[in-house]
Amino acid sequence: MHLIEVTNTATAQEFIQFQVDLYRQDPNYIRPLDKDIEEVFDPKKNKLLRKGTCIRWLLKDDQDKTIGRVAAFIDEQTSKKYEQPTGGMGFFDCINDQAAANLLFQACQNWLQERGMEAMDGPINFGDRDRWWGLLVEEFSPASYATNYNFPYYRQLFENYGFQVYFNQYTYIRKVVGGVSPKYEERADAILSNPDYSFRHLDKKNLEKYAEDFRIVYNRAWTKHQGVKEMPPAQAQLIMKKLKPIMDEKIIWFAYYKEEPVGFFVCIPELNQLFRYVNGKLDLIGKLKLLYFRWRGAVTRTTGIVFGISPEHQRKGVEAAMILASARRYFHTGKATYDEMIMNWIGDFNPKMMRVCEQIGARIFKTHITYRKLFDETKEFKRAPII
Repeated sequence: MHLIEVTNTATAQEFIQFQVDLYRQDPNYIRPLDKDIEEVFDPKKNKLLRKGTCIRWLLKDDQDKTIGRVAAFIDEQTSKKYEQPTGGMGFFDCINDQAAANLLFQACQNWLQERGMEAMDGPINFGDRDRWWGLLVEEFSPASYATNYNFPYYRQLFENYGFQVYFNQYTYIRKVVGGVSPKYEERADAILSNPDYSFRHLDKKNLEKYAEDFRIVYNRAWTKHQGVKEMPPAQAQLIMKKLKPIMDEKIIWFAYYKEEPVGFFVCIPELNQLFRYVNGKLDLIGKLKLLYFRWRGAVTRTTGIVFGISPEHQRKGVEAAMILASARRYFHTGKATYDEMIMNWIGDFNPKMMRVCEQIGARIFKTHITYRKLFDETKEFKRAPII
């Protein structure tokens, strides 16, 4: 077995194609869009490559057949915020062979150590946590858009190498109608009847305003998390512009207190219910297929990609009030085509938010794990701190 670095168009294409070939017989596999993978490693698209660095490899067997792939990377903005400087590895795929997996893991470890890292997290994204984050370990049904899907045997490959659980990631799901506990609904109704609070969905005609409202709440709610950096205005505007072509404005909701933004949830139609038909290609034919299957009602789920409440308004029922406001004004009217809402993952380091999900009638649907490997195993391993 030997490693080949991805350095040109041919090896970059093989990096994508290997996963497709590996999962070809798996009916639950949905091929990611090629462009979504390519953009992670494109300096023109991924701003982390301006300061950070990454590398990719293919693993070949003795007959020169590809049997694995992996990427390693260093985010200069977050890598040194941990007790041990920590890099990342991801986009791992491999045949069920521990020796092959070990070669890929060791290549990442060696490369990161040479650059001053003392640990690595994986499998993670070289980018935000809402994409390609964590190893799937429970519920191997078709993946939501931009989430990791893998064979069950991957867990053993990671743990045999010495990776340990840094945190569990729980993806929740709920029916869009009903499900909120009576006690929680009572708290939500109290908020809804308070004239200082108001709730409304995004309006595409005023996208810049909602992007700034999103940024304000995000920075208040999320930057206390380890490894999460503050969002600048330009980034918030870019996120909304990227979402605009696919967004359904009636499933993106904001909460306000005296007209100051204090909460949001951002959902999008579950795109993988459409992308499963395009074989990774969003060309003209792919776009026509999207229009056809969307018209045929293929999208029955929404996916919550991010949710946040300003700290001073948490534990008051604001999150449930947003859910009820959206349900009563849209989902319960008979105009919505969606049956279920999938929520972006919540780490077990955030038990408060896990309780919120349970109180609004959601249940754990899928479990992923973010692993960490300390290169010096004599050091004490610590789980992600509770927030």
